[in-house]
Amino acid sequence: MTESLWRDTVTVDEAAAVTVKLTDSLIGGLLKVPPGLEARVYEAMRYSALAPGKRLRPLLVLASARLFGVALRSALQVAGAIEMVHAYSLIHDDLPAMDNSDLRRGRPTCHKAFDDATAVLAGDGLLTMAFETLSHPDTHGDPTVRCELVSALATAAGAAGMVGGQMIDLIAETRTLDIGAITRLQRMKTGALIAFACEAGAILAKAPHESRIALRGYAHDLGLAFQIADDLLDVEGSAEETGKPVGADAAAGKATFVSILGADRARAQAELLIDQAVAHLDLFEQRAELLRQVARFVIDRRT
Repeated sequence: MTESLWRDTVTVDEAAAVTVKLTDSLIGGLLKVPPGLEARVYEAMRYSALAPGKRLRPLLVLASARLFGVALRSALQVAGAIEMVHAYSLIHDDLPAMDNSDLRRGRPTCHKAFDDATAVLAGDGLLTMAFETLSHPDTHGDPTVRCELVSALATAAGAAGMVGGQMIDLIAETRTLDIGAITRLQRMKTGALIAFACEAGAILAKAPHESRIALRGYAHDLGLAFQIADDLLDVEGSAEETGKPVGADAAAGKATFVSILGADRARAQAELLIDQAVAHLDLFEQRAELLRQVARFVIDRRT
């Protein structure tokens, strides 16, 4: 299985399937349920972190690590960490005080399956477990690299990144945002974690600055295209396809790329962004073919 991901030629479907299996195996091992009364929070953490999903961010970590020949064990540690951060963000995003969603990844949200307080704690537990994982020697033999990974993920997930973007998203329910503000919101809320995932391989490999700049450019355009695709699915998709309620943004009165640009212009913008993202990978030549396929996957998906 591992060799299939690290061989020279691999399709995005093959890589995605392997990523799901390997990432879930790692997270499952980290979140073994203990016998004590705290078992309930572990069960809630497992419920959300191991829920069916694309594992896009872990896939980006593994694909970027693959560019530089990083050891799979090291890359998987980072892949598991970022997926736990992502799962934590979904738990908290779904809470009644946030988006108040009942459905996520095709099944009841964490606070519905357990309760609000347990869901808050499960999110907290996943966030902190992510940094425990990054700081472990299995992630990299050089403690400086581990510190850089911890710092980069903390920045991407914190108030200057995902958390700040979520704050703007809440404000968007009561204030009309223009296209510039929406772009900034999505760069923070969604794009920051995607950017970390794309650059993680370069951090693990101690890659030169030029390589990191190329991956940041790719991630920047990919993240915006991902969000436009998400906005289109919220308008054109179904709950059966997406695994979550659709039409939520319109119901909340939020401005989105689609509500401002219209579906056709938004789709064209996503295509343009993907072309730009792929162009950033020219530096890596054929080695970046998997990342090119991932870019297409991001806007062609139906979930």
